[in-house]
Amino acid sequence: MKTAVIYASRYGSTEKYAKWIAEELGANLLPAGDVSPADLDGYGVIVYGGGLYAGRVNGISLLTKNLGRVGDKKLFLFTVGLIDVSIPKNVETLQSGLKKTLPPALYEKLRLYHFRGGMYLSKMGFFHRLVMKIMTNMLRKQPESALSESDRAMLNSFGFGQDVDFTDRAAIGPLVADVKAAQSAL
Repeated sequence: MKTAVIYASRYGSTEKYAKWIAEELGANLLPAGDVSPADLDGYGVIVYGGGLYAGRVNGISLLTKNLGRVGDKKLFLFTVGLIDVSIPKNVETLQSGLKKTLPPALYEKLRLYHFRGGMYLSKMGFFHRLVMKIMTNMLRKQPESALSESDRAMLNSFGFGQDVDFTDRAAIGPLVADVKAAQSAL
């Protein structure tokens, strides 16, 4: 059965990860906006990637609205955001949030992975820049000792108008290994 890597990317980090994953797997790479529900039928394994925005996965409605079509498939979800996923508490928070926002029938079928993305001020729209400004103003009020690496990167990037990129190709290793195991089991 074929494998699809489907992604919804706003600023490019998710697309970068999706391309790396599709390349490693020899899978079809599909932007979520170009995928119809009927397209999902031709795949036995679906890897979906989306950026995290306010705890929600960008474009995930493609799967949530088509549970009947994807319920019998091997499903993998990777999210991309600024949160430092090397800190176990951050991963627990991400997974807890996803459990609350995704339909239980979908959440239980998914294998979850989280990757660090970037903050590309040069690509951000007005609304996201406004949100970032509010967040950085709140962070500036915190004592230096209370700031995480992600907080400092956000302050440095936004404060100086620089893009920050935390993407790491090596991070996809566990997901790729798990998908290959699922492919061989089909």
